[in-house]
Amino acid sequence: MYRVTREIYFCYGHRLLNYDGKCRNLHGHNGKVEVELASEKLDERGMVYDFKDIKSVIQKWIDENLDHRMILNRKDPILPALQKAKEPLYLVDENPTAETIAKLIYDYADSQGFPVTEVRLWETEHSFATYRK
Repeated sequence: MYRVTREIYFCYGHRLLNYDGKCRNLHGHNGKVEVELASEKLDERGMVYDFKDIKSVIQKWIDENLDHRMILNRKDPILPALQKAKEPLYLVDENPTAETIAKLIYDYADSQGFPVTEVRLWETEHSFATYRK
């Protein structure tokens, strides 16, 4: 099996509902995503996938939808105030944990036809969450 991985950096904010700890407050992260693609065979260029194609599709989507946004549960009671202030938001149905965000990115890559096998989101330099099927 051949594998390639592209690192993508972005900044985001979030908070966790029903959580008894610091992460219940609005806060931000300098995140790093590792998107892994795999294939049994290489294409006619000798590649699993061209890194520039990963960047032009997956990184572009992250930059346009997640970077410098608050990623929040759509039931978060602070939403009306943030929407009134025209703050940039990305809303999810689940608690916006690192696990949820990793799956969100995985699902997007998969929907675009990438042979994604794993997405790892580093929330800090010491902590990450992984989603793979």
